[in-house]
Amino acid sequence: MAFKPLHDRVLVRRVESEEKTKGGLIIPDTAKEKPSQGLVVAVGEGARKDNGELIPMAVAAGDTILFGKWSGTEVTVDGEELLIMKESDILGIIEDEKAAKAA
Repeated sequence: MAFKPLHDRVLVRRVESEEKTKGGLIIPDTAKEKPSQGLVVAVGEGARKDNGELIPMAVAAGDTILFGKWSGTEVTVDGEELLIMKESDILGIIEDEKAAKAA
């Protein structure tokens, strides 16, 4: 099933957190928090102003994002658990350091 978010909504796949701390300790599943990073799977066309003019989305499919801990609504699409949230719930886009240095 294909899923296309409407308006200013974004479909996100959570990025799994590290299984170990920087010191090498393994974090058990019961102590892990749900990750607040994700990969944008699909985006809507954008919000509309009162006059009907389209406000384009600032994120695109393929972007890695950071979002609030309690952001979004969990949905299941093709057996995969994803989040759908408004673009305003996104705190920022995480840029790849290598790509940023090359630019």
